[in-house]
Amino acid sequence: MSHRHAKLLRTVFHDPPSGNLHWREAESLLRHVGASLEPMSGARVRVKFERFEDVLHRPHHSNVLDASAIVHLRQVLARAGITPAQYESRDAG
Repeated sequence: MSHRHAKLLRTVFHDPPSGNLHWREAESLLRHVGASLEPMSGARVRVKFERFEDVLHRPHHSNVLDASAIVHLRQVLARAGITPAQYESRDAG
């Protein structure tokens, strides 16, 4: 995982959520970890991993995710087994 994506992953899992995460960065991270993104109606985006899928919402009036959207992104990544600890242990090993 690139340094940029690892830092972004730590930002998503940081508590409290920063509220300073751009949608394009979230898309890049999701694609980097193997998700496919499929636009749906409105601001919805289907996120597909091998084992499951979920729906995220693009921000409406800006390009920045709010805290609740970051928490939802965190839950989607955790459900897919993607956590900062997982990637930090890979880099150390």
